[in-house]
Amino acid sequence: MLVDRLAAEPGSEVKFSRVLLFADGDETKIGTPGIDGLEISAKVISHPRGPRIEVLRYKSKKRVRVHRGGRADLTAIEILPFGGKKKAVKAEADEHEEEAAAKPKRASAARKPRAAKPVKKTEATEATEE
Repeated sequence: MLVDRLAAEPGSEVKFSRVLLFADGDETKIGTPGIDGLEISAKVISHPRGPRIEVLRYKSKKRVRVHRGGRADLTAIEILPFGGKKKAVKAEADEHEEEAAAKPKRASAARKPRAAKPVKKTEATEATEE
């Protein structure tokens, strides 16, 4: 998820205490202005820049040409799991990973280097060789 630039280093954890909406399966909570007692944590992934935005103002026959632009400073974050149903889903994912790790992996066949293809001689190549 991309948000406006946060003052945090990549790899660190950030907590959001003002949560406006919380949906957990069938249950939905809407805050006015925020939900009390709910805090969300997120991991900072990186600090990319947004797409380039150009603004051009032009008036014909008036010699008015103004060219401005900019790029937004953003922060990529990953919301960490929270709540009851998220933990259950994470536990199921961990079980699937354990099952996948228990299965033996297929040994990949070593690739043999390809032999060079023989060059076909044509009348033009024979004439140049002579």
